Amino acid sequence: MKLILAIVSADAVEPVSRALVDAHYSVTQVSSVGGFLRRGSTTLVVGVEEAQVEDVLAVIRESCKGFSNGKPDAPHAATIFVLDARQYIQI
Repeated sequence: MKLILAIVSADAVEPVSRALVDAHYSVTQVSSVGGFLRRGSTTLVVGVEEAQVEDVLAVIRESCKGFSNGKPDAPHAATIFVLDARQYIQI
């Protein structure tokens, strides 16, 4: 299992979240603040099998198009961490 943490800018979070749900991924949203000027953002938490990681990343990349202009010094729409999840427990 992998745990994907995607810290998404406030303006991009709705399209990203909607695209992940439309692609049949379960998403948990956690409000967060940080970065330059402490701008609001949302951390999306997605747990998937290792084989699904690239698809989730592709969905996020596609959904973020238009929210950053591609310049190296421009704000980015998302920062993503992919972590190993040693255990997955539902109670």
